[in-house]
Amino acid sequence: MTAVLGELRAHWQEAFAVVAGVIYVLLILWRNRWGWVAGGLSSSIYVVLAARAHLPMQSILQMYYVVMAFYGWYSWKRNAEQEEGHIHHWPPRRHLPVTLAVLCATLLSAHVLASETQAAWPLLDSLATFISFMATWLLARSVLENWYYWIIADTIMVGLFIQQRLYPTAALFVVYIVVSLFGLRSWRKRYRAQLVRDGASG
Repeated sequence: MTAVLGELRAHWQEAFAVVAGVIYVLLILWRNRWGWVAGGLSSSIYVVLAARAHLPMQSILQMYYVVMAFYGWYSWKRNAEQEEGHIHHWPPRRHLPVTLAVLCATLLSAHVLASETQAAWPLLDSLATFISFMATWLLARSVLENWYYWIIADTIMVGLFIQQRLYPTAALFVVYIVVSLFGLRSWRKRYRAQLVRDGASG
């Protein structure tokens, strides 16, 4: 009986995390900073769920998300007050060192996880985690290219969560991929309009 209740509680926790996650990504798409609150709630639950699923890097990632929810809220508030909600663009040369750092961190993390833990998918778990670290930071800084990183990371995570039989969560990440595509399109449109507006005012 205890085991059954525990399983039901886990399902309800996952369901709540999924709903909060959907709210998060939709509000972020609309550049509403309340999305960071919903994201923090969702991530606080996934810290536990990912640990139970033997995905330690995902659990660490969710802890990072909780912290970044506070930073994202503050950063977007400051952006709205000081920069009128501006979206920033990184040229390719700024992405190269970031990509190299992600790959190096991934290989090191995967090696440690494979040799020291019972992690289910050390390489993919690590890769998705470090890409997501960077994507979250870029999102909090209102950098347009964050959506590219999210599309890659979320695609990996769909496979990871399917393998661990967390099907509602896998479905959530499919939703994230779709929303990321819309987010990229929406932010590009905003960025182009911003360039026109800034050019006219200049």
